[in-house]
Amino acid sequence: MNCENCQKNEATVHVTEITQTDSSSGGPAETSAIEQHLCDVCAQSMDLPHAAPVKKTKADIWKLLQMSAHNTRKKASPTCPDCGMSLDEFRKKGRLGCARDYDVFKAHIGDLLERVHGAREHQGRIPGTTEAELVRFQRMSELRQRLEAAVRDEAYENAARLRDELKALEQTASE
Repeated sequence: MNCENCQKNEATVHVTEITQTDSSSGGPAETSAIEQHLCDVCAQSMDLPHAAPVKKTKADIWKLLQMSAHNTRKKASPTCPDCGMSLDEFRKKGRLGCARDYDVFKAHIGDLLERVHGAREHQGRIPGTTEAELVRFQRMSELRQRLEAAVRDEAYENAARLRDELKALEQTASE
């Protein structure tokens, strides 16, 4: 098949243009397709949006790789002002240097923290608990220790009082 534009060369580029027009009568939209068969020369002169890519030589690819490597070296990774750790160093070691690193590298490690811990911010030792629940858990732990010490010392009246207080806290936990 010859090129529809110049009628000389063989058509190697096939362009299909699909247009959709709204119907003036309120019915369904009308769709039409226009096909063109062009040679490479005519297709390049028409400045088509999806023209064939220009073939690159090995030298061109090597030059692009060198420029990319040079630009990568130019970009300095953020560094923590407290401990001096850089983002590249964190990526190599897998550990942060100090608490401030979380703020310095926040934009770079947010996805990692979410994937590993399920959240981007610290949720506490027991995730999903409120401050009041945490205080109650700590109080219950303290009471258990004091109760064991009272039983060991044979202070039974004090042990009974601690036992009752511990039961009351446990009942509020189950409610």
